[in-house]
Amino acid sequence: MVEDNLKRILKELPPEVKLVAVSKFHPSEDILAAYSAGQRRFGENRPQEFAAKAAALPSDIEWHFIGHLQTNKLKMVLPYASIVESIDSKRLLDAVEKWGGDHDKVIDVLLELHLGAEETKGGFTEEKIKDILSVGLSYPHVRFRGLMGMATNTDDISIVEADFARIEAFKKHLDERYNLPVFNELSIGMSHDWPIAVRHGATIVRIGTAIFGDRPKLGSL
Repeated sequence: MVEDNLKRILKELPPEVKLVAVSKFHPSEDILAAYSAGQRRFGENRPQEFAAKAAALPSDIEWHFIGHLQTNKLKMVLPYASIVESIDSKRLLDAVEKWGGDHDKVIDVLLELHLGAEETKGGFTEEKIKDILSVGLSYPHVRFRGLMGMATNTDDISIVEADFARIEAFKKHLDERYNLPVFNELSIGMSHDWPIAVRHGATIVRIGTAIFGDRPKLGSL
């Protein structure tokens, strides 16, 4: 099932768009099934689960951390993550910079834009992101690679379309204003809305359920 789902999505996905297979809550066997089918990018959102899988699974996997990251959990994530997609506060950004300095490592990150209508979602406002990029040299151990965002959780396609159009326009504005050489990623779109995201410039889509099926209950892992 995993292999068939993966092949179907890759057949529809433009080759220039990166697929992150969101494997959170799914067992290593499912990840290895996708790996055997050629998938190398996987996304996790819980630090402890992330660290355990990264340590146990093949070393050539490109791990994306996509969930809220507490500053006291950096040691579980940053040694393994190819990129942290979910930098959602200046406090977290400063902590990642300090960890990078302490460990002589540059961390690739995406800045999470608060995009949807839900107040419960994390992320920066547009102005806060511009403030951060204006002082980017203050973060020598952080490499700003682009933006991440989630559309409003709704069945109204017009709202999702408007959310993605907004982040696409903001990304273009940042590119014109700051001309950052590696600020080229836009991670938007999940299992239910990734085709819309691709139309609005996504370079990364994060797809879990459409590959692995519904998440198992925590007790069944």
